[in-house]
Formats: sequence, C-alpha cells, structure tokens
Amino acid sequence: MTDSPADLVITGCTALVHDAEERIGFEENATIVVRDGVIESLTAAEPPAGPPAEPPPAVEHIDARGQVAMPGLVNCHTHAPMVALRGVAEDLPTEEWFNDVVWPVESNLTGKDVELGARLACAEMIRAGVTCFADHYFSMDAVASVVEECGIRAHLGEAYFSSQGPQGRERSLEFALRHRGGAAGRITTALAPHAPYTVDDADLAATAELARAHGLPVHLHAAENRDQADTSLERHGVTPIEVLARTGILDTDVLIAHGTGILDRDLPVLAGATGRVSVATAPRGYLKFAWPTTTPVRALRDLGIPVGLATDGAASNNSLDVWESMALTALIQKSTTGDPRWLTSRQALHHATLQSARAVGLGDTLGTLAPGRRADLVLVDLTGPHTQPVHDLAATLVHSARSSDVRTTIVDGRVLMRDRELLTIDVPGVVRELGERMPALLDRSHGGRIQEYDT
Repeated sequence: MTDSPADLVITGCTALVHDAEERIGFEENATIVVRDGVIESLTAAEPPAGPPAEPPPAVEHIDARGQVAMPGLVNCHTHAPMVALRGVAEDLPTEEWFNDVVWPVESNLTGKDVELGARLACAEMIRAGVTCFADHYFSMDAVASVVEECGIRAHLGEAYFSSQGPQGRERSLEFALRHRGGAAGRITTALAPHAPYTVDDADLAATAELARAHGLPVHLHAAENRDQADTSLERHGVTPIEVLARTGILDTDVLIAHGTGILDRDLPVLAGATGRVSVATAPRGYLKFAWPTTTPVRALRDLGIPVGLATDGAASNNSLDVWESMALTALIQKSTTGDPRWLTSRQALHHATLQSARAVGLGDTLGTLAPGRRADLVLVDLTGPHTQPVHDLAATLVHSARSSDVRTTIVDGRVLMRDRELLTIDVPGVVRELGERMPALLDRSHGGRIQEYDT
C-alpha cells in the first residue's frame, strides 16, 4: 500500500461482501479504500469505545455511518433512449405494442433523440444505484458519447434487423470494434442482432462467425415469450433457442434477453453450449404484457447459467428501476415455483450483484466489493422508517429498501451522485429539450414502421 493519500475513503458503513463460496455476508463498521478506480482494501473493525478513529488520508472522504455499501447494480438489458417513450404504448398486447405504436414511432428517431433519451436514462439509473447497463438500440454512437460524459459504465451494441441488409450487421460490427474499451475502459461492446424472428439464420450464422473472429460477445432477444417459442416450433420445427444453437450463436459468449419462452427441451441445448451463455430477466414488463410464464431462473441456475437483472426499455416497463426488478424476481420466483424458500433475499442479492456482472461479461472485475475489483459501488441509507427495525439485513435490502434510498453512486472510484445530488447530468435541461422534440418523435401519420412483429 502506498503512503500517498487514497482517492476515496468510505468509513463506518456496513459492507455487503461475498465469501469464498460466493455466499452473501455483511461486514460491520467497514472502511473501503479506493485508489485509481480500484478497491484497494476493505477492512472491518469493532466500533471504537471513544471518538471515531481518524480515517486513512484521502482526497475525498465519505462518512457512511448508517448506510450499507454494496456493489452497484447492473441493468443487464435495456434500451436506455426509450425513456422518451415512457407511457406512450399502454395496456396493449405485445403485437399491437410493437406494430401500432413503438415501431412506427422509432422510425422517427434521430441521433439527437437517442442522445437526450440516453442522458435522461443515465440520470435515472445513477439515482437508482445502477452503475452499469447493457444497451441494445439504434444510433448507439450517441449513447456511447453520453456514457463517456456522465461517468457510468455500459455494455453497448448497435441493434440490427435482416431487413436492413448486410449493412445492418456491418454497422453493428463497426460500432463494436470502434467503441470497445472506450470511455477509459468503461465501455464494453457486443454484436446486437435483434432477435431470431427479425434476423434470419444466415445473418445469425454470419454474426456468430464475426463474434468468434473478433472476440466479441453477442447480445440479442430470444425466446422472449411462450408465443414466440410456439410459433417458431409451428413454422420451423425448432425453438428460438435451438435456432441459436444451429446458427452457432451458442458457441459465442451470448447474453439472451428475457427467455420467458425457454422450454424444457431447450435446457439440454443451453447446457451443451460451448460459449458463455447468460440470460437477463426483466419481470415487470412480463407482468404488464400478461405473459403466462417468466424466466426459468431456477432451472437456468441449476445449469450454471448466470441470470442477471434487467428492466428492458421504459416504453414497456415505465421504469429503469433494477431495485424493483430484484424484489419482483424474488417474489415471482416464489409464486411460480410454489416454494417460499426460493428465491431467498440473499439469492436475489447475488443475482443483483455478481450474477448480473457475469451476465454482461464483467464478472472478473465487478459484482463484489473486494480488493482488486473496480470501485463501482453504492451507499444505501437504511435509517428511514420503512427500513426499520432491521432484523434481516438482506431482506431489508430486497423487500423494504427502495431505489430512492440510494444516497451515493460511485463508478470507477468517481462519485456520480452524492447525498442524492447528481453531479454529472443536468436533468432539467435534458427534460426541457426532450419535451421540445416530442411532437416530431411521436408523429405516426406517416404510416410507416421500422419492422414488422409477426410471431
């Protein structure tokens, strides 16, 4: 340890940690030392009998007494710019939601719309304790620029459909190669075919070849719901997951969004994948669309497949609140399995932290508070009446705390929000400018759409 002052020292907190078997635990009266964007040390001590000891020397010090320090949340699948469409397509079945509203509106998108939406989304996520998000959308240069400016971490992919021709796939590759390692390493990238029902087998196979050739992961929607699985079986004799297998996508590192349509016959296919497969679950949207099934978290976990937490876009979820996704995942898993012992609060926290980091390919650097890990963490205030008294700290975090209890959000050792004050984004300015663009963005009189939903 060097004698020079650390960049940041956090004292007096209760730290959420993982043991050697990755079980969740808590260290009382912890001190976290951050240097060069990395956690240098995490130590815990008995509270002193007299006045608090002087903290180690640091450029910045945070007294976090009464707060829990935990790894920043990861939103493993979203479309950040779609916050601009929050609430414009309500109470609709999936097909009407896409064809009648969302895809006609998205045909109006400009790079400026995407930039403003991403800026507002990043503000929402930072305030809710999200330190990293995986995005899969259009005009992603604008999103990458926002990520670099506001200090958050992101896993980004330029989405494409086969209807765009080979240019769509080429743009996705060019984006991934150009931005990989951007924002001082805070940006990682992926190839982003939209889904097996909008990207044909030839394009998926070509994507898999590109992924292997360039060392890139793939991020796509697949088996989003049971209707998609049933339609794929009826039309093609294979499930969407089997399509990913036969086109080689499962031989790459792949992040599958949703997976509520994963069938029992898909489980051995996923188990046999030679790539690193992970799944992102966004339960609030499934409830809104009245989908009959949810992501089979227990079966996937039994296969060793990481399941990360997500929100999807705010056009379907109305929120980018991963804290809510954590609580809903725990509750829905109890309901669908008929077992109140699954998912436990500690298991839910594991999915929200280390499992989510693994889902976006960052499990070696994020997801747990330990020396050598990137300093992506949040401080959660549990002094409010809705979180007191604390008998089970894990349950309090999952089922009583809210995203608004996050006081401080730190990425790469940089404080992006302190005491609920955003330090890197001008929210009123963004809201004002985005509001001025709404009439043009929402106009559907042209009668066009960027794609057809037919599954």
